[in-house]
Amino acid sequence: MNNPLLKILTSSWVELVARWILGATFIYASYSKILAPAVFAKIIYGYDLFPAILINLFAITLPFIELIAGLALLVGVYPRSAALIINAMLLAFIISLSINIIRGHEFDCGCFAIDAGSQATFSGPLLIRDFFYFALGIYVFLFRNSRRLCLTATAK
Repeated sequence: MNNPLLKILTSSWVELVARWILGATFIYASYSKILAPAVFAKIIYGYDLFPAILINLFAITLPFIELIAGLALLVGVYPRSAALIINAMLLAFIISLSINIIRGHEFDCGCFAIDAGSQATFSGPLLIRDFFYFALGIYVFLFRNSRRLCLTATAK
């Protein structure tokens, strides 16, 4: 078959770009959360979905999971596992955002910069963005070309 779309979807370069977009996004998203876990904890509390006892644990661990999974995607170390972790987080974000949109709550989503007042309240466009990243994660996870581009020999 000489299908041009199939050639694009099986291109190692396209998969590399998808990994780098996801990886860079999650590394960037983790940065301010790592520097200000207390601010991030307040944002998580604002979602009104999680038991208070777990909020600090989430605020401390989630950014490091984002950072490590993002780095794994950039470097190409276990990219399928990193994509699976990122998609699990994205699914949780999509569900949390959806619940609060349905409730009519508007607050800082805590997605990126979490300086006081720097982040607009969330809405439908954030869900669209998260679904886009989710689709990229599925693509990276399902990518089966044996010539995956990476910095190590362990990318399977």
